[in-house]
Formats: sequence, structure tokens, C-alpha cells
Amino acid sequence: MEKTLNKANSTEGRPASELIDEKIASLGDWRGETLKTVRALIREAEPNVLEEWKWMGTPVWSQDGIICTGESYKAVVKLTFLKGAALKDPAKLFNSSLDGNARRAIDLKEGERIDAQAFKALIREAAELNAASAAAKPQRAKK
Repeated sequence: MEKTLNKANSTEGRPASELIDEKIASLGDWRGETLKTVRALIREAEPNVLEEWKWMGTPVWSQDGIICTGESYKAVVKLTFLKGAALKDPAKLFNSSLDGNARRAIDLKEGERIDAQAFKALIREAAELNAASAAAKPQRAKK
């Protein structure tokens, strides 16, 4: 039996910000509130951040490359920084994926609050690292 795609539920062509709004609302619990809070902090830290929707429903924040993703699981909201290992983390926010060569993550459990100032500093540092990486790449000649 062939499945038909319900156009009302399709993500194709819809703005990522709208899909993230729906994701937050659909969680309907502390995970939605946590995602809403960190999203606001990301936007405060980097007002020009690009919101994307990838990997079958994962909110992604980018600026010259991915800054972080915001995944929601039953027990945690996981904020994964793709270049987290290269970031300074004086407040020790990273508490997950600590063994990898590149990624680092922040797992937030129910009732936990994130240090807003330290988190925004981490977001800004990740954006600066992405910008420096983008600037260092050789530009292709235009035809």
C-alpha cells in the first residue's frame, strides 16, 4: 500500500522558524520550554543566526556553518556544538560527547537551568570560529 503525504503536515517549502515553533509547541512539556529558552538565548547572542530544519526534524542554528543543534529526547534536551572541542568552556557547560575530536554537547535535564551569559558567550565563540573558518577557505574564481 502506497502512503500519501499529507500536505498540511509536509515540511517542504515551509520556513524553518515555523517548524521549530511547531516542534516546541508539540513537545508540550519542560523540553519545549527548555528548547524555547535556549532558542531565545541563541537569537540574543547572534541576532543574524540562520534557523534550519534538518535530519527529519532537528532544529539547527547556523552562521557560516552549523553552530549547534537542538535535539529533544525523553530525558534530555541536547545541544550539540559541531566544533565544540575547539571552543573554550570556562563555565563547564559541556557535559556530554566529551570524548570526540570535534563535537561537544550540553544535556539539559528536567528542572535544570543553563547559565545564560556563559551559554551566549559559547554561541558567540562558535559563530566567530565558523566565520574564521569560512574566511580561511580559498574562494573559487567566478566564471
